[in-house]
Amino acid sequence: MTDAEENAYLAQMHAGPTAVLMDPEGKLGRLYDAKTTPEMYVIDPQGKLIYEGAIDDRPTTDVSDIKGVDNYLSDALDEAMAGRPIATAYTRPYGCSVKYAE
Repeated sequence: MTDAEENAYLAQMHAGPTAVLMDPEGKLGRLYDAKTTPEMYVIDPQGKLIYEGAIDDRPTTDVSDIKGVDNYLSDALDEAMAGRPIATAYTRPYGCSVKYAE
């Protein structure tokens, strides 16, 4: 998918990310050993990986399941922005497997 196609898709899905990283050769994915999508990574301003894993504790696509989730990503970002250590720095990611080109 091209950058323009990705932007059009995000608009169609009413998604609001602040940025999308296109990695068609899988260079960054391999660097972080990404195995699922989505898989979240939080990197601090010094370049240190401070969180890796799932978005939250509910591996579901059902919107009604969102109520009451433990949002690991939000927790990690809140802690980092407050200057606190990340209480849960790793969680097991869930989702579809990443398919890398040979």
